[in-house]
Amino acid sequence: MSSCIFCEILSGRSAASIIYRDDTCTALLTIEPVNEGHALVIPNAHHVNIFDLPPSTAGHMFKVAQQIAQSYGNTDIRCDGVNIVMCNGAAASQTVFHAHIHVNPRHVGDGFSWNLPPGFDDPASRDELNRVAAKLARVLGAAT
Repeated sequence: MSSCIFCEILSGRSAASIIYRDDTCTALLTIEPVNEGHALVIPNAHHVNIFDLPPSTAGHMFKVAQQIAQSYGNTDIRCDGVNIVMCNGAAASQTVFHAHIHVNPRHVGDGFSWNLPPGFDDPASRDELNRVAAKLARVLGAAT
């Protein structure tokens, strides 16, 4: 495996501002924050993304992300809302290939925006939605 900054941090070979750690995951402040308090929750074991992350680890990481989001209200960090995001794969804007969840406190007027494609707010037809739902339901074993 090539060098992984999160593995370096977890081993103590690189510095980080750690806000939480347990046997499964660690949370730290990102060096490229969108807003004050922008945190990352990372598994302690190296996993590239959601596709190789054990379900129990993923669930625990999201629980910790929720705890971080809830903690903002007990600080003076400006927080009118929170984005919780996990990018999985280069096409989804993942740049560090060690699984991580962004917990980003948001506030009115912070200037952050999503670059959504033209037509994003045009609703899909029910027929199209049902066609795609059937594909996924077959794989997931859900009733349609």
